[in-house]
Amino acid sequence: MTRHARNCTAGTVYTYHERKKDTAASGYGSQKLRFGKDSVKDFDCCCLTLQPCKNPVVTPQGYLYDKEAILEYILHQKKEIARKIKEFEKQKNKVEAEMKELAKAEQESQTSKFVQQETNPISSKHAADKSAEASAAGPSVSNMNGTRSKALPSFWIPSLTPAAAPTKVEKPDEKVRCPMSGQVLKLKDLIDVRFTPINDRDNKTSLIKKSARYVCAVTNDVLGNSVPCAVLKTSGSVVTMECVEKIIKKDMVDPISGKKLTEKDIIPLQRGATGFTGTGVNLQASKAGPSLQC
Repeated sequence: MTRHARNCTAGTVYTYHERKKDTAASGYGSQKLRFGKDSVKDFDCCCLTLQPCKNPVVTPQGYLYDKEAILEYILHQKKEIARKIKEFEKQKNKVEAEMKELAKAEQESQTSKFVQQETNPISSKHAADKSAEASAAGPSVSNMNGTRSKALPSFWIPSLTPAAAPTKVEKPDEKVRCPMSGQVLKLKDLIDVRFTPINDRDNKTSLIKKSARYVCAVTNDVLGNSVPCAVLKTSGSVVTMECVEKIIKKDMVDPISGKKLTEKDIIPLQRGATGFTGTGVNLQASKAGPSLQC
């Protein structure tokens, strides 16, 4: 038998290849996978539908959405928040009612105890003497003495079976948040985006099948995942970051609309880069599984 064979079974060491092979076969251990190019979203695709945007809008953080998809998402989130708030208020009212009932029961118990002491002081004195003797005798070793029988529930007695309390509903967040950045998302903050289509004189091929679909609104450079680009808030046009650094930032004027720009008006567009490099995108997926110890 060869010494360095990959499938050698006579070795005393659990090799890396054997561990990976057993993990794939049995599911033990953490599994990791790197996404390829097909798993990375294109720069002009919606973050929700993962399809090229028909009516694109961008958030102040640079995430691109289709207007129809993001409006549907906001409406769904508002309905979900309203449902959670209603459920939370129902739980709150139920807890308040239970507290009122407990306070009422405690008050009635104290009243009946007071009435009993006033009507029969001898029996109350006898009970007090008994409790004083029990405390003076020291703690009992019996598990069933006093209230210990209630503290030690038995699974065969229904009255002593422990009950699980219902899940407590936490107060929901009343603000709609961006599904990508987690920041507060408002409808008025969405900015319409205008892509400049490429002039390749190809009217037969559909837009989704083209690898190069749009160009920079100023320099006509082809846009893609490997080209950093930005959206100008004043006009909604998409330009390359190279154009922003070399042309636009010299006088801070939008070359499309002619309006003055500020640093906040230049929104870097989030993109997926390629399968080899990532720009703010996690290309590594991992799934934790039960560990196998030898």
